[in-house]
Amino acid sequence: MSAEQPGPRPPFLTAVWKNLLMRNHEVPEDLLRPLLPPGTELDPWNGRHLVSLVGFQFLETRVMGIGIPLHRNFEEVNLRFYVRRKSPQGWRRGVCFVRELVPRRAISTVARVLYEEPYLAVPMSHRIVESGGLPREVAYTWRMATGEGSLAAKTVGPWLPLEPGGEAEFITEHYWGYTKRSRGPASEYQVEHPPWRVMEVTESSFAGDVTALYGKGFVEPLAAPPVSALLAEGSAVTVRRGTRLRDG
Repeated sequence: MSAEQPGPRPPFLTAVWKNLLMRNHEVPEDLLRPLLPPGTELDPWNGRHLVSLVGFQFLETRVMGIGIPLHRNFEEVNLRFYVRRKSPQGWRRGVCFVRELVPRRAISTVARVLYEEPYLAVPMSHRIVESGGLPREVAYTWRMATGEGSLAAKTVGPWLPLEPGGEAEFITEHYWGYTKRSRGPASEYQVEHPPWRVMEVTESSFAGDVTALYGKGFVEPLAAPPVSALLAEGSAVTVRRGTRLRDG
C-alpha cells in the first residue's frame, strides 16, 4: 500500500453501542468556531450548524483487546458538533465533543490525561422500555453536585434504513473524531461501524445544568425545541488509535 494510501491504524477500543438517542439543536456558528481543532472546519447541514445530545449504552468494551472488570458495560451522554478535514484521500467528516459523561472514573481519567478528551465521571443510569422487542421509551440520567440531568425520548414505528442524503444519515455517518489539544496539533482517530437503522422519535426531553456542563453559550440553544431527534439502533464499533495532525 502506498504512502498516499496508508493502512488503518490498530484498534484502540472495541465495543457495542446500542440505543443511541440523538437530540439535535441548531447553534450559532460563532459558538462553535472557538472549539474547532486546528486543521478542521465546521460541517453544516443545509447551512445550519448542529450540535447533538447523544445518550447510549456502551457494552462489551475492550481496550486494546482487554476487557477491564467493572468497565465493560456503562452509559455515556455527550454533546458533539460536526466538522470535516481535507486529507490527501479527500474529505473526512468527523465529530468534536464539548463534553462526555460516563460513570466510570478510570475511563474518564485516562481519556482526559492521555487524550485530552473532555470526559467527566458522574453517577449515571438508563431505562429502556420495550414493546414487541422494540425500544419505546429510552432515558439516560446522571447526577451532579448542581442537580440531576436526563435525556429521554419516546419512539414509534419499526427500525428503518437510512435515507440517502437525509439528515439522519448526516448525523450518524461521521466516521472520524477530532480533539483540540492544549499544546501542539489536534488529534484524529477513526471510528468504524456499519450504517445504523433508525427509529422515529415522537417526543424527546433534555434537562440538566447546561452552564456547568457546556458553558453559558449553550443555554439558550439547548433550551429551544430541537430541530430533530432520532434513535439509532447501534452495532459493534471499532475506535482506532489516534494520530496527531501535521496540517493545521
